[in-house]
Amino acid sequence: MLTALRSLLYRFGGEERGAVLVEMTLITPLMISLSAGVFEFGNLLHQKLLIEAGLNDGARYAARCNQTFNTALNCGTYARNIAATGSYNCGGDCAVASRVAGWLPATVMVDLNHRVITVTTDANGLVNYHSTTPNVRVVRLDTSFTYTGASLLSYLGLGPITFSAAHEERYIGW
Repeated sequence: MLTALRSLLYRFGGEERGAVLVEMTLITPLMISLSAGVFEFGNLLHQKLLIEAGLNDGARYAARCNQTFNTALNCGTYARNIAATGSYNCGGDCAVASRVAGWLPATVMVDLNHRVITVTTDANGLVNYHSTTPNVRVVRLDTSFTYTGASLLSYLGLGPITFSAAHEERYIGW
């Protein structure tokens, strides 16, 4: 009996036909998790870049918008809409036209007078800003967005990720 058991174990140890199946069984969950993680991170990064591009566009518009010249303009609302949807008028349903699903114009904060910097000249005659006015104004758009994404983050127990972005432009008007 002992000899038969030894012979069976010896043959089992030398057999290689099932080795690939065992290796694939061990590696497959790890590879699927890594692939899902790469996809999730790529999606998160893509949404972050879309939001930053939107803030850049909205701030560029706000920096050139001159509400005192044309009182019909609503620079803050238009900049907010441009940031979130890419259009100054999203046609009433801004959620459908949004650059990123769930990112609405209402979550974009617009500060048309974020900083007012006085133009000064130092002892050497150097001017801190070249301007025809005594002050330089800076506009700022900022937002925060909660990325919920796919279920991988919640599966790992990380929960939703909230990231913030902002963009500033020097006001030049038109």
